[in-house]
Amino acid sequence: MALGVEMEGVREMPIGAHAGDVPRVGRRPSTSRGELEAVALELFTTRGFDETSVEDIAAAVGVGRRTAFRYFASKNDLVWGDFEGELARFRRWFETCPDDVPLMEAIREAVVAFNQFPRGVEESHRRRMRLILTTPALQAHSTLRYAEWRGVVTDFAARRLGVPVGALLPRLIGYTALAAAVAAYEQWLRDEGSDLVALLDEALRAIAGGFAELR
Repeated sequence: MALGVEMEGVREMPIGAHAGDVPRVGRRPSTSRGELEAVALELFTTRGFDETSVEDIAAAVGVGRRTAFRYFASKNDLVWGDFEGELARFRRWFETCPDDVPLMEAIREAVVAFNQFPRGVEESHRRRMRLILTTPALQAHSTLRYAEWRGVVTDFAARRLGVPVGALLPRLIGYTALAAAVAAYEQWLRDEGSDLVALLDEALRAIAGGFAELR
């Protein structure tokens, strides 16, 4: 799953720090999406998602609540990072995919490509995904995000098969691809020594057998 960009060069709060522990001189007029996201992930991990407010995050960064909401519409969106931007890139990948690449191979390549992150951000991404997959308060919001991701795969499958988006087969492919990606992520979180890309590749190859005749 393409789940947002991990930002490099962003200041992170020390683990265990609280919003009130961060020294500030005055209040900065602005920040960046990446900085808000990094601090939010630290606070959600150390204090808990439910126990951390947008006000806490804004105070830790040194900006006002209204500034934080200019970058993210809700506390839930902070966990997902730049999901909309990543989803747009995911869709563009499919739009430019050569027609001679088999359907399920194209989906596997796209998912694997969009879950390769820069070195040094694996632990941050692990924290993000643990929050998304295990925090009850995030589940309803996550369902909406999953539906958007699944929709990109479904649209591609329908276009390739020459059938309506609402037809059974492209919908089945979208749901199956999402299930494979989530299963790979859950396995990755259980086994810290595992390789996420390898797990995604394995899971998507496994389901491809069921659609082997589709081009």
